[in-house]
Amino acid sequence: MTDLLETEDHPQQIVLEQDGRRVVTMDSARYVDARNTERDVVVAASYIGVLPARLMAPHKPRAVIGHDGGIGKDAAGIQGLYYLEALGIPAAAVDGESAELGNGADHYEAGVISRTNILAENCGVRPGQSVAEAARILLENEPGDVEPGTKIRREVVETSPTGRDVVITDSIIFARPEDKGRNVLVTAGHTGTSGASFLLEFQPWGFICSDGGGGKNDSGTAGLAIVEKEGLAGASVSAKSAAIGDAYSTYHDGIIVACNGPAEKRGVRVGMKAREAAHLLLQEDDAE
Repeated sequence: MTDLLETEDHPQQIVLEQDGRRVVTMDSARYVDARNTERDVVVAASYIGVLPARLMAPHKPRAVIGHDGGIGKDAAGIQGLYYLEALGIPAAAVDGESAELGNGADHYEAGVISRTNILAENCGVRPGQSVAEAARILLENEPGDVEPGTKIRREVVETSPTGRDVVITDSIIFARPEDKGRNVLVTAGHTGTSGASFLLEFQPWGFICSDGGGGKNDSGTAGLAIVEKEGLAGASVSAKSAAIGDAYSTYHDGIIVACNGPAEKRGVRVGMKAREAAHLLLQEDDAE
């Protein structure tokens, strides 16, 4: 059973209450107001771009779920996820094909999560979850550190019989001592000369980074040749195929556009999916 809250023409519905916290649905981000505080997970059926985020942020809700607006040009439909992240607010976007814009009830009842910011991710929200499930997770869990600064993501996604891991993390600067000579790192920074300096410092068994869009004089992949001289096997994905700075996107969406000789010896090829290339990079150097 739901309670209808009316303020002028800005109706809200409480769809879940638990331990003094609420999940509240509404048809527009404009309807977020003084009724909504840190106790509320707001499900607002506006796109979750920067403008709607600006409308909601001053009220400091516990968390926000909005529509992804089809992602759109320059990912404008979801840019508010990162605006809210910088302000310490967990946020997620609903797949535009799963729920109607401007219909908060449909978002809650039929919506499926397509994107999250790192604070929502830390709470346990994942793409593919129903909005109802994600809202409950945001109601029950804390995001951890919400202060401005770097949030380090790191996940092992594959382990070989030899004990080597494929590790995804957003930058090579987040490599650990145990990665040296052992793990394949799928990261999301560019593969330029400065990236190469970090790769040589941490010496992973293999790596995949972004091509940074190519850049002048192919500077976004210049590091491949630099590290090849030290025997490091690596490849770059197209920034058009995967979001730079997001290693999860690099691993799941990335398409290889460049690789060096040691990576080729392990079977990596241009046009290959990053996940497949990462698996091949686990192999020993004598692999054909």
